[in-house]
Amino acid sequence: MEQRHAVAAIATAQAPGAIGVIRISGAGAQEIADRVFRPVTEGKTLAQLQGYRALFGHIVSRETQETLDEAVALNFRAPHSFTGEDVVEFSCHGGLYLLRRVLEEVLRAGAKPAGPGEFTRRAFLNGKMSLPEAEAVMQLISAQGEQAARAALAEHGGALQKRLANSRALLLRDAAHLAAWADYPEEEIPEVTAEELSAHFAEAEAELTRLLAQFEAGRALREGVDTVIAGRPNVGKSTLMNLLSGCERSIVTQYAGTTRDVVEETVLLGGIALRLADTAGLRETQDPAEQIGVARARERLRSAQLVLAVFDVSQPLEEEDLALIAAAQGTPRVAVVNKSDLGPAADLAPVQEGFPQVAVISAKTGDGLAELERAVADALQVSGMDPAAGMLFTERQRDAARRARDALREAMAALGAGMTFDAVTVSLEGAISALLSLTGERAERAVVDEVFSHFCVGK
Repeated sequence: MEQRHAVAAIATAQAPGAIGVIRISGAGAQEIADRVFRPVTEGKTLAQLQGYRALFGHIVSRETQETLDEAVALNFRAPHSFTGEDVVEFSCHGGLYLLRRVLEEVLRAGAKPAGPGEFTRRAFLNGKMSLPEAEAVMQLISAQGEQAARAALAEHGGALQKRLANSRALLLRDAAHLAAWADYPEEEIPEVTAEELSAHFAEAEAELTRLLAQFEAGRALREGVDTVIAGRPNVGKSTLMNLLSGCERSIVTQYAGTTRDVVEETVLLGGIALRLADTAGLRETQDPAEQIGVARARERLRSAQLVLAVFDVSQPLEEEDLALIAAAQGTPRVAVVNKSDLGPAADLAPVQEGFPQVAVISAKTGDGLAELERAVADALQVSGMDPAAGMLFTERQRDAARRARDALREAMAALGAGMTFDAVTVSLEGAISALLSLTGERAERAVVDEVFSHFCVGK
């Protein structure tokens, strides 16, 4: 473990709260803390205190000797801390002024300000976590739903590395076997066979292909989905918006054209965060204000990641319904057949042909909501997906996995073409390099800097 210069930052949210935490990490953390902390038990200092111990006392201004706040000082000794360094955490009252004033005293006492993600970066550099585990920290913080939190927690626990462990071991063993067989021909080393290599490469390539195929579905779980509620006037779009929001978010009347602007709300549906946009009814109109609303609705329809196309089952389909079916093609989509409480009158054949997922509901009574949840999960391809099984979280990870897969395909093609094992080894080493880059075992400084630049200060 390497002890770097001590840094400090507020480690809790920049908002008022009951408790706020200031973390000091690095060489001399205890000595710096002792310069501003006065324990109520005389004769005790943090520099003398064992790890995993705490003292109650006061934070005192070194300049005026004024008591700034009460605090509990938690003591951690390297390597048994989050960063792997000596760490002290002050738990103070959570007022922003108090926290900033205490941090100011800590910096005056010798600590330097921590940069974005510096504590987690030090944990990575000291071998306390892998790069994907470090990236999962921000995913945990930003998780908007149960599925996203489960996925981030699994990632933080090393799920991705465990999922790739067998592929990594196979490829490393093959590379070592090829190197030994080529460099020491006089030794009795078992001959490398193209059949064995091909089987190993195919197994690793298949696992990487599965990971890459799940990336967009995983993104939906982690980040949420831009979702548009579209349909002609009076099919129940605003009623559906209110049902999913759990409140009267959109105005509902019996008059067509009530919704003239985009009404937005983020909701959880089956554990997936949907950033809903309730739009104006799609129709031709002479009303200038409504025309603007319809234009915005069509624009949202084109850019949405998920379309909830609403149809009124109690009325025959109209031209606007058929136009919506055509416009929604090519986007993950669910046909929401609404007003089931009024009885069917529409011929739903065009809807069923145009939508792989159809949910029959009554937005007014809430009937069919569970069916809509299942349809949305199917449309986003997250049904049956286990968030704890390990997945690719970032574009950096996806790029590394794609490079590893492509290098394996090159190696398999070289084997199939009967090329020498030297040529195969070049592609194999490229795949291994990409895999090690993915897990952070071989990460360039520029990659590490990019990862932690997106973190917040204090984490």
